[in-house]
Amino acid sequence: MDTRQLIIYRDFKDQALFDGMADLLCKTGEQKEAPGTDPCVLANQLIKIAADYGFEGNLWHCFLALCLAGHENAYSVSCEIRGDQGGTLSRLARQDLAVIQNLYRKDIRCLDEWMDQAPVWRELADYRPADSGRGVFNKTVRDRILQLSLALGAAKDIGAFQNEVAEFYREFGVGKYGLNKAFRIEEDRHRASIEPVVNVEHVYLDDIVGYELQKKKLIDNTESFLEGKAANNVLLFGDAGTGKSSCIKAVLNEYYDRGLRIIEVYKHQFRALSSILEQIQDRNYRFIVYMDDLSFEESELEYKYLKAIIEGGLGRKPGNALIYATSNRRHLIREKFSDKRALDDELHMNDTVQEKLSLVARFGVTIYFGSPDKREFQNIVKVLAQRHGIHMDLEELYQEANKWELAHGGLSGRTAAQFITYLLGKR
Repeated sequence: MDTRQLIIYRDFKDQALFDGMADLLCKTGEQKEAPGTDPCVLANQLIKIAADYGFEGNLWHCFLALCLAGHENAYSVSCEIRGDQGGTLSRLARQDLAVIQNLYRKDIRCLDEWMDQAPVWRELADYRPADSGRGVFNKTVRDRILQLSLALGAAKDIGAFQNEVAEFYREFGVGKYGLNKAFRIEEDRHRASIEPVVNVEHVYLDDIVGYELQKKKLIDNTESFLEGKAANNVLLFGDAGTGKSSCIKAVLNEYYDRGLRIIEVYKHQFRALSSILEQIQDRNYRFIVYMDDLSFEESELEYKYLKAIIEGGLGRKPGNALIYATSNRRHLIREKFSDKRALDDELHMNDTVQEKLSLVARFGVTIYFGSPDKREFQNIVKVLAQRHGIHMDLEELYQEANKWELAHGGLSGRTAAQFITYLLGKR
């Protein structure tokens, strides 16, 4: 079986492992020379992938399912958007998938004939991790890939095999966008690439105490966006430590299974925004371009790139992308009293003011997060203490919390969370 004849499914992320396993499985039982790749090396690589992704069961099947789920090609991307539409592309994909199904049917336990020590591949055919929930990979997607692995194993013919693969693409997506929820930008001299963030903080909207009106405003805009209705770019501004960034992370976790993805962009990367939007515009997901702690000094001109992207450039912002930003400043661009005096020397003072205000005006929704008052702060402390099983007299809890906030930055949700962490550390 020559895997070099594959047309659509080429250049897997772990192509060397794929080729090595295919070569080894096809040579098993034949009186030929020793395999070109050390079977121990292949076993080691499969175990590493299993540890990274939290896989269990037949690791060869899990690996092939991962290859199919993560491979972006003309067929998989079209299935993600419209399902399998038939035609030449579908027939070529079926030929490739027939090769992969034949590999899928190979029993890796027979590879122990290449081993001099105790059986290894028998263990990898029924792999049981010490803790299946500790893989760094997203658990929801991990479970879905395991389900795909079992479904492919049960497929009786190539038609059923292809249907399972195509349905996975249609339902869950493909490649890095299908297998991850959050991304960051990495730049080199020539291009900007979108790379996954595998560890995302598991915070949900119910974890954020208070700010119900602010959360509802954010939820309403996000749900309209996901439903394909009109939605606005959002600016969350206000005092430090009030949960602005946590709300955006929570929205991602709440709506990830409805196709929401987030791309974090830093200020120095704004020149790459056009390239980033071009890369995501034809994908079957909804993207939030996330800018945390956004603000500009007067000498910084990156805000002009952002203005052009939001509204005003020749290119049209794709309908599957919105910008969500957080800032401690209402107007984003730093202003000083000395600016007022400087305006006296300008012929068109109003033009200068409007230049500074025009950026924030391009966010259709602005949400203010103010510091809690004393009573709200105490309620946050009480709720967090209950969630973490801290049992203290309320008066004593409030007194200690008040001492803590006086010494650690004042009244805020962040200060309350840090105080609870302090109490947990004293246990």
